Amino acid sequence: MSTLLSSLGRWSFRHPWRVLVSWLLVLGIAGGGALVLGAGTDNSFSIPGTESQAGLEQLSRTFPQVSGTNAQFIVVAAPGDDIRDDPYRADIEKSVKDLTNLDDSVLAVTSPYDENISGMVNAEHSAAIVRLQFEGQATDVPAQAKADLQKQVDELRTALPDGSQVALGGDLFAMSIPAITITEAVGLLIALLVLIVTFRSFVVAGLPLLTAILGVGISMAGIFAATAFASVSSTTPLLALMLGLAVGIDYSLFIVARHQDQVRDGVDPEESASRAVGTAGSAVVFAGITVLIALIGLGFAGIPFLTTMGIAASVAVAISVMIAITLTPALLGFLKGRVAGRPRRAAEKVAKAAEKKTALRQAQGPMPKPAVRRTFSERWAAGVTKRPILVTIAVVLGLGIIAIPALSLNLALPNAGVLPKDSEARQSYDLTADEFGPGFNGPLILTGTIVTSTDPLNLMEDLGAAVEKLPGVREVALATPNETADTGIVQIIPNTAPDDPATADLVRELRSHHDEWQKEFGIDLKVTGFTAVAIDISDQLGAALLPFGVFVIGLSLILLAIVFRSIWVPVTAAIGYLLSIIAAFGVVGAVFEWGWFADALHVARTGPIISFMPIVLMGVLFGLAMDYQVFLVSRMREDFVHDKARHDPATRRESAIRAVRTGFSSTARVVTAAALIMFAVFVAFVPEGDSSLKPIALGLAAGIAIDAFLVRMTLIPAVMAILGDRAWRIPRWMERILPHVDIEGEAVERERALAEWPGDDSILAADDLDISAVDVAGAHLRLAPGGSLIVTGAAPRALRALSLAVAGRMKTDAGMLRVDGHLLPGRAAWVRARVGIALLSEPDAATQAAEALRGRAGLVVLDGVDRLTSAERDQVAARLRDAGPDLAVFVTATDADSARALLTEAGRSAASVVDLRDPAPATSAEDRLWGADVGFPTAEADVLAPQPVAGATTDSSDTTEVTA
Repeated sequence: MSTLLSSLGRWSFRHPWRVLVSWLLVLGIAGGGALVLGAGTDNSFSIPGTESQAGLEQLSRTFPQVSGTNAQFIVVAAPGDDIRDDPYRADIEKSVKDLTNLDDSVLAVTSPYDENISGMVNAEHSAAIVRLQFEGQATDVPAQAKADLQKQVDELRTALPDGSQVALGGDLFAMSIPAITITEAVGLLIALLVLIVTFRSFVVAGLPLLTAILGVGISMAGIFAATAFASVSSTTPLLALMLGLAVGIDYSLFIVARHQDQVRDGVDPEESASRAVGTAGSAVVFAGITVLIALIGLGFAGIPFLTTMGIAASVAVAISVMIAITLTPALLGFLKGRVAGRPRRAAEKVAKAAEKKTALRQAQGPMPKPAVRRTFSERWAAGVTKRPILVTIAVVLGLGIIAIPALSLNLALPNAGVLPKDSEARQSYDLTADEFGPGFNGPLILTGTIVTSTDPLNLMEDLGAAVEKLPGVREVALATPNETADTGIVQIIPNTAPDDPATADLVRELRSHHDEWQKEFGIDLKVTGFTAVAIDISDQLGAALLPFGVFVIGLSLILLAIVFRSIWVPVTAAIGYLLSIIAAFGVVGAVFEWGWFADALHVARTGPIISFMPIVLMGVLFGLAMDYQVFLVSRMREDFVHDKARHDPATRRESAIRAVRTGFSSTARVVTAAALIMFAVFVAFVPEGDSSLKPIALGLAAGIAIDAFLVRMTLIPAVMAILGDRAWRIPRWMERILPHVDIEGEAVERERALAEWPGDDSILAADDLDISAVDVAGAHLRLAPGGSLIVTGAAPRALRALSLAVAGRMKTDAGMLRVDGHLLPGRAAWVRARVGIALLSEPDAATQAAEALRGRAGLVVLDGVDRLTSAERDQVAARLRDAGPDLAVFVTATDADSARALLTEAGRSAASVVDLRDPAPATSAEDRLWGADVGFPTAEADVLAPQPVAGATTDSSDTTEVTA
């Protein structure tokens, strides 16, 4: 992957206008699709397969008057007035009459003074409620009908006596439409300031912001275009915006930071951009994939709107990754060498001044050894690793204390009660709770088929009386059959609010009587209504947390084991993730349940948080936490692998601790900047953000700060110091089965180190090549362009494996191999595209040879030519003659004479022969190094040091695998 990304980065750097225009075209197409196809968001929540949803679907068929969305307005009389007297009664009844003809979508308007209806006037006769039932969900109600309803209510408010109150609310107005506010711009401004401090350049600091904004624009436009084909909640685009901005800035930051450091060290800008995308870009792709998997994993809950939310957010993250690895190097291509900025020149002046001062003091006589001033990150790493056990205990206990409020978390879907206090729907909610009781805002419905009943009216009255005796039921407002007497409903007013845990207990209590009431009344009852639907969604989300958590943590263990070839690193990373999650839950609980800083953060009402906050937070924070883990710990591992002292058992532990310190200090600046940017972006959505998004944004902001600064930059280094060199050990059986993933650009660095090898124009070069499964060891090969090479001296199975390896179809265990200018295994894809192979021992050898020679540039591999019949040999020879003299031919055969005869017949009389039984020529120390240890590049000072050759016994922590 790293070599592919490196080539992509180089191409993007060379062709910046093509990349920029391409992405602008994508933005234009997505924006046009949003304008043409956009159908608006849908805030209706459903959960197929649940009892409440089945009940709603049944009511929509048999009792539509109570199945759709509702609106209501409450009228509170002036102090001392009776709501039953005129002018209240006359004005309210006039409004009811006018509202009956409001719109075709209005199914019914219920007057509080209807003799057949009770409970719509409170016991104190100080307030009355008018309820309207609409057809379909809230999103199905025309905007004009909502505007006309608002107008009627305003006219009523004007007509009523002074001191009275009128407020419009109900399910139709319970959801707010999220919008972008000025605070999000403040978050971007903070991010820009952090970038300026990090890069010491205003122009360079703007690159990550530019790429992130472009990516967010494309993803947002795509989401709105997708509303034509799928139901998308209004929270989904804002969540995608929040995530897209955060990861888009961070991913570009990692690449630009690596590029700037390399340019300041004197690397050519084009080469630096290629390396930066191949190294930091590989980590970006890996981090992005983890976020994608976690977001797509939101489908574990089995709730359509949440699955859609996860897919939309994952699209935003995927676009951020693609823009980071293509547009970022393209923009760097516009800047060229100017990316280095001013700090380098300032540092040179300081260095020159220090040199002059040192020269003067040396001329005056002996001087004491100057004290080396360490950076803050170096001092922090030294302090953490000096007392690692104490630091570990302190962090774990501290996070445990922060997590205590998480025990108070309750989950519910949002309703009008969480809207801002100046919202009319919130005022209606509060007035209804004050005048009628909190349960009146969320009635429950008990419904069932009564087609077999001979006395449906008395049957429903008896059922209503039985329900009213249950604890938690304030009253039964309605118990009646429909007009055709085939379906009955019981409307239940709980004692508690819709999002109160006691209301959920009442729903469970009602369902526990299902069998009893079916036996007594002969009705298969279902508990439904929008409140019951919300409770079912919350319950199902709560039940999904454990399997989702197992999925996320299990995924982290597998991915990190693959990346770091270690057991302890994944385990400590997963434990750190758990600590971050529960601490983030604790912060959310302290604010939204306990009320700490609620006014400062503009929390409209403390109480239950939105049901999908925990699962979204777990998914998103997982990817971001693994991002920091990879960036920090991979550098620690790299420094450990490069340290010669690790080979000595006496100094191995000290080497591991030293690697923790140096790796931390090398990456702390960039990780700190990335965490601060993410924190700024997330926290900007809290003060003025949508009520549904507030707890998610706060949880992500707190989770990022805790995970980055307390877990990844404090706890993990301490634990790594405790483990020492054991952190990098892995059982051999696991080492063999785990695939090799190059996320830190080892292949790119290996290509750089071996850029001058083999030092000639060979189209094929191999040194110390091992394929242990077939006993190929120490193979040394050279093939000039247009030449021919015969390899023999091994079993057919071994020769075939060698042929496949040369053609880029099979991995080798050790050694160096370059084919057609491409170093394997990193460039295997390029080799496969340019080198043809014909397995001539298979049937139809001539066809295979023709296919291998079709469109190939410089080399063809022919395996098993000694197994050809005379006729087949003639055909293959003819194919080779037609290919021309410029084609290089690599041939394997157990009988070299038969191979030589084929080449002679093809007009290629001069052919070199390599017998694998002969000892290979000695190779240099550098060759042996790269043949034995290609996991991480070694510093130049180590190249001449003795290194284990391929096939020698090595410690389990050494990286010895080469993958194709």
